[in-house]
Amino acid sequence: MSSIATSVPIANRPQPPAFRSDAAVLLAIAATVALLHILTNGRYGFHRDELQVLSDARHLDWGFVAYPPMTPFLERILLAIFGLNLVWLRMFSVFAQAALILVSGLMARDLGGGRRAQATTALVVGLSGLEIFEATEFQYTSFSMFFWVLVCWFVIRLLKTENPRWWLAIGSAIGLGLETKYSLAYFVAALVLGLILTRTRRHLVSGWFWAGVAIAFLIVFPNLVWLVRHDFISYRFLQHIHARDVGEGRAAGYWRLQFLADVNVGATPLWVVGLIAFFRNSRYRILAWVYVVPVLAFWLSKGRFYYVAEAYPVLVAMGSVVLARWLARRPAWVRISVASVFYANLLAVGAYYAAFIVPIASSGPLRDFALRHNGDLREEIGWDELVRTVAQIRDSLPADQRAHLGITTANYGEYGAIEILGRAYGLPQPIGTNNSEWLRGYPQPPPTTLIVLGLTERQANAIFTGCRWAGHNGNSEGIRNEESQYHPDIFACGPPRKPWAELWKEHKDFG
Repeated sequence: MSSIATSVPIANRPQPPAFRSDAAVLLAIAATVALLHILTNGRYGFHRDELQVLSDARHLDWGFVAYPPMTPFLERILLAIFGLNLVWLRMFSVFAQAALILVSGLMARDLGGGRRAQATTALVVGLSGLEIFEATEFQYTSFSMFFWVLVCWFVIRLLKTENPRWWLAIGSAIGLGLETKYSLAYFVAALVLGLILTRTRRHLVSGWFWAGVAIAFLIVFPNLVWLVRHDFISYRFLQHIHARDVGEGRAAGYWRLQFLADVNVGATPLWVVGLIAFFRNSRYRILAWVYVVPVLAFWLSKGRFYYVAEAYPVLVAMGSVVLARWLARRPAWVRISVASVFYANLLAVGAYYAAFIVPIASSGPLRDFALRHNGDLREEIGWDELVRTVAQIRDSLPADQRAHLGITTANYGEYGAIEILGRAYGLPQPIGTNNSEWLRGYPQPPPTTLIVLGLTERQANAIFTGCRWAGHNGNSEGIRNEESQYHPDIFACGPPRKPWAELWKEHKDFG
């Protein structure tokens, strides 16, 4: 009888009122967080990383140098429907984080937690630093976190119901996750290792397990073909970025920053208790290894703190269940005291995160606080002015030079700004050598007059002929960011000193 019950899809069974009201609480929390981001996501402009994604979205392929194809594909859909509407282009990221909050609460439910445990899990996830940030921009990390938490939920469903068909859902989520972020392979390896080290190893001989593997492989297969055709250029990109991060100290503070930002620091007891509880629970022990293995692997390889943010929601879910049960056995005054301190601390920390991560204010002290503490927000300012300045320089050139004009860029933010925002000014397709820009090559016939961005005068003269200063790259608000601080000058130049083909072979840049 029980085997028959487990084969009936959950969605087809009548749900008791308590289940529906619990789901309503989770939906309310997710919707509240989503609404906050929808109301504030149009405050500034595009981030340089978003401009790269939008550029790639206009050149859809089965892979890109910096990431798999999922994120540009999603943005191409929104770009086609809504155009350059900042709020709408960030909508999938908002939905992904709202779904992440909902799924996290459902993990607590399926681990045996009641309404308090579910709501606590949802609140902790919704008020954690990385989760707040991921809804303010569209980046591949916005979606990879959701897909991996979805995998964890499906694993819980598998272990709870003993229904091997859940491997089909697990394989699908893994495939979609790997199409979003390559480093999720660390988590997949941890899942396989957890299978081997725990009693769940029996699933390795299940046909449903291998069907899930096949589904994941089929989903990622086109990207694998793209990687082979391009000599695994993404692997070389990741090697370069890793070496840069280590060399520039970006990988420092791995433990401290993940404990402060990957999960709300006020909820530290929850995830610690959750990790211990998973290790002590023979049914769900695999999920302890899914946390420990990637965290140690990224630490040993000097990864950055946010690479492991996906690992925390499932720990929070288990910790919420365990501590809710512990509190239920305490006297009323203990329950009220502990809950009051915990939730007050959780909300205070979440409010602090939001104050400098979310562009809540368009002016005043709160905006100044956010810009002072958040370099990502500063990177959203000045792109429209840069494009406008380039258009003015173009218009100032003689007609014969405008007829054979090219615009070169030194980073993907400049490239994306010229390609995406420059369309309103009739600017030509930019010429760049970073990441997937290099694969697109240079125009034929090559331009003879060039507007050069992102280089110093010395660098411009070393590469091009006849360079002269033509304009200033900054922003009217006086915000110090990468463009205004390190790339303040724009030059008008003649052709490069070397043939274009030779120049292209020398520049395959990663950034």
